[in-house]
Amino acid sequence: MTSITETFGCSAETLRKWVRKADRAAVPEHAASEAAADRVKALVRENRELREADEILRQAGAYFAQAELDRRSKP
Repeated sequence: MTSITETFGCSAETLRKWVRKADRAAVPEHAASEAAADRVKALVRENRELREADEILRQAGAYFAQAELDRRSKP
């Protein structure tokens, strides 16, 4: 295993993770569940990004609404 890690320039732990992932991918049910887990992870990330964008837009709207009120209240 040491010679392989030296060849690829990675740590032994990284190589172990690759082997485990390849073993799981060889079994169809694990591949499907891993694909589903990856999809869920991507959707959670997208959801978080959309919530952040929504919050930014909400704050910007409040800022501009307040600026408009301030502009109208000045003589």
